[in-house]
Amino acid sequence: MNDMRQMTGLGRAIEDGSFAIIDREAGSHSFPDDEWQVVRRVIHATADFEFKHLIRFQNHAVSSGITALRSGCPLLVDVKMITAGLNMERLDAYGCKIHSFISDEDVIDIAKRSNSTRAIESMRKAHRLGVLNGALVAIGNAPTALLEVIRLIQEENARPALIVGVPVGFVSAAESKEAVSSVATPAIIASGRKGGSPIAVAIIHALLLLSVGGPQ
Repeated sequence: MNDMRQMTGLGRAIEDGSFAIIDREAGSHSFPDDEWQVVRRVIHATADFEFKHLIRFQNHAVSSGITALRSGCPLLVDVKMITAGLNMERLDAYGCKIHSFISDEDVIDIAKRSNSTRAIESMRKAHRLGVLNGALVAIGNAPTALLEVIRLIQEENARPALIVGVPVGFVSAAESKEAVSSVATPAIIASGRKGGSPIAVAIIHALLLLSVGGPQ
């Protein structure tokens, strides 16, 4: 598990070559090394160098994420697409369990009856079940989920270990990510409209690799 990259020697060489290209073309930057490992993996996942200017970190986000993963924290995700992208062997090594409530029947029913959203109600359910406290919360699709997590922190004393807030979209996406700065929780966000589940997956994988000190 030293490397944690499940690929052949040729595949590893190709990935290493890709990162060398990214480092060369990205040019100078002010990120500390651990934060750059996260940013460059997002660029690797998207081939979009604009993320060099969009990814932001607050309150010792990388070290907080690594500590949480090593302690076997729960992962709370807004959509199952994030789950599909994660390498379960990497998470199982630490005992991390993934939680997604957005498709639960009770969540759907409450959202319909209260004219809410499934994303909002899934975060509320997570808090009721005690999943949110100490969790790495990864939101790649639903700005309303991110806004609800912020509300739960401010009004109901929720205490996630790390927020990966990268929802993509046009309605409230940029605003929800800007709102993360209103809480003291460690967070990694992609400012503006860009984001998505692949970005959340890339960030989590970068943190997992950093957590074992493996090649990036």
